[in-house]
Amino acid sequence: MREIAIIGAGISGLATAHAIERLAEDAGIAVNLTVYEREERSGGKIWSIKEDGYLCEWGPNGFLDNKPMTLELCGRLGVRDRLERSNDNARKRFIYSGGLLNRLPENGPMFLQSKLISWPGKFRLAMEPFIGKRIDGADETLAEFARRRLGPEALDKLIGPMVSGIFAGDPETMSLKSCFPRIHELEQEYGGLIRAMLKLAKQKRAERKAGKQVASAAGPGGVLTSFVSGIQELTNATVSGLRGQVKTGAAVTELKPLSDGWQLTLADGSKVEAELVVSAAPAHILKELVAGFDGELRELLAATPYAPMNVICFGYERQKIARDLDGFGYLIPKKEGCAILGTLWDSSIFPQRAPQGHVLLRSMMGGATNPKAIDLSDAEVKQKTMDELRKIMGIAAEPDFVRIFRHQRAIPQYTVGHAKRLEGILSRLVGHPGLLVTGNAFFGVGLNDCVNAANQAGDQVVKRLGVTG
Repeated sequence: MREIAIIGAGISGLATAHAIERLAEDAGIAVNLTVYEREERSGGKIWSIKEDGYLCEWGPNGFLDNKPMTLELCGRLGVRDRLERSNDNARKRFIYSGGLLNRLPENGPMFLQSKLISWPGKFRLAMEPFIGKRIDGADETLAEFARRRLGPEALDKLIGPMVSGIFAGDPETMSLKSCFPRIHELEQEYGGLIRAMLKLAKQKRAERKAGKQVASAAGPGGVLTSFVSGIQELTNATVSGLRGQVKTGAAVTELKPLSDGWQLTLADGSKVEAELVVSAAPAHILKELVAGFDGELRELLAATPYAPMNVICFGYERQKIARDLDGFGYLIPKKEGCAILGTLWDSSIFPQRAPQGHVLLRSMMGGATNPKAIDLSDAEVKQKTMDELRKIMGIAAEPDFVRIFRHQRAIPQYTVGHAKRLEGILSRLVGHPGLLVTGNAFFGVGLNDCVNAANQAGDQVVKRLGVTG
């Protein structure tokens, strides 16, 4: 039996374990696999908490079905038939600007009628096809890209809120290439975003005419997908589907290279050995594990910052909220000076997230642009959130249900230079055979990204086992 150790039982570590066992079996290689998790529960940031009839997501509330990897994992685990797709409300998204919730336009006529972007801002956006592409190959911030191609108003009211919603990030520091590689590719290939959209739309129309099944011409999208019982069902099912062990409350405190593998020291002082180790731990954890044998690798890992986040769940009787909740929720531009980044109308997206006759709202506070919010007391977080909901949604009532979840390090920040740092990390790992990395600190922060990277890590492990076997 070949001993394999995985550090971290979030979705990245668990999906990697699943991929290794599946691929090793196909290759006729017997493995004994153990996943070590420092927390007392598996799942990492995925945690579906049910209280008083409400279902609150501690972290992500689902994944988009426009990419196959997570759907395929659900199929292999036998839980695909239990998936729940968000309803049509999820298509309606809003930006709070100028004292109003402005619906994000989904087509040309809606864009022209929208009051979110001023007419000068719309004219500036219309100039995008005439802006030359960047040719120096520099790693550009999202803010630099947006100002150059779309104008400052689009940055403030569209790009900035999107970056805070996805990454809890600051567009002034985030890397275009690493955060949105497809957008960078479209500019390089087509010379501009509008040109790319027109050409891709024409191509897809031709494919449809030829009878092919194609995705939306609008590009990346998909339907937000979860489970009736919450997204934690995915990690629970992955744990149940493993033949190997998942040891919770088992923090790895040190890694030591051996002549034929690795030695892992656990928090209780015990030591175990493995032929191969896959770290799915956050960068700030892994950097301490490698400090004893590779200082340069430690410094590269230490250069990945994380944004803190407070997640605030409020439950109300539906009759206490006058406005309609027909939508996904809203994001808030930084210039509005609000205490929260935005609010999701969770029970409109997935109706069973609140008891009958009640609604669940989930607000986000903090991120890279407001890191000090993590230090506020629960009373301060609650009051600031209530003040914003009163101002933005007209909710004067006290919430009937309140839960506040804190993430000191919520989401890794792919700041400018991330791709170069990642290249350096992977280069250093070449000198440490049998040690691999995966997880949202490196190859994408979304759930689909994590599963895709886990599949790739599993493939690398089994190939190495085959070579050394």
